Amino acid sequence: MKVGKQFNTLTHGEYLHLIEHHKKFTDFNTLGLFRSIVETTKLSLEQKLELRQVAIAAFPKTFDFLQLKDPQTYFNVSTLGETLTEADENQVWENIKRNQQKIWENKRLGHRNFGTYSKHICGYDTCHLNGMMIRQGSHLEYGGPMHFHSDNHSWSKPAKAARYKQERKSKQQLIAKRIIEA
Repeated sequence: MKVGKQFNTLTHGEYLHLIEHHKKFTDFNTLGLFRSIVETTKLSLEQKLELRQVAIAAFPKTFDFLQLKDPQTYFNVSTLGETLTEADENQVWENIKRNQQKIWENKRLGHRNFGTYSKHICGYDTCHLNGMMIRQGSHLEYGGPMHFHSDNHSWSKPAKAARYKQERKSKQQLIAKRIIEA
C-alpha cells in the first residue's frame, strides 16, 4: 500500500493514522514526515506540536539520527513553536554538533559523507549542481565537510614543527651568544 499524497497535504487525523500504521505503507519516509511537520500549512501550531511528540515517540532512533543526517530539519523540528534568541540558537547548534560527534563515534562510521553532507547545497536556486551527490573532500562541497572540535588538522602539523624548529635554533643561538659574552 502506498501513501499516495505528499505528507504536508495531510490532515491531523491522516497524520496520526499514517504514523500508527506506517509499516503498511511501502513508500513511508520518516525524514519526509519530520520535514512535513514543520512545512505544513494545514495544521495549527498545537497540532504540529502534538504530531511532533507522536512522531518522536514512534521513531526515537530516527529522530536522534536526524541530527547527523539532516541537522537543519532536526533543528526546525526540535525548536518548533519556540522563539529563540541568537544565544539560544547558537547553544542548540552546539548541542547538535556535540551529539553528532557522539552518534558518529558510537556508530563507528568510517566516513562523514552522508545525509546533507553528501550533496551540493549552495542555496542558489539557479545552480545546476543543487542536490548532486558529491565525493567526500570534493571541491564542490558547499559549507564544508562535517568536522568536530577534537579533529586533528594535518595542515597545522608542518607549521607547528617548523615553529618548534625555529624556537630550538633561537634558543641555541641565545645560549651560544651568552657563552661568548661571559
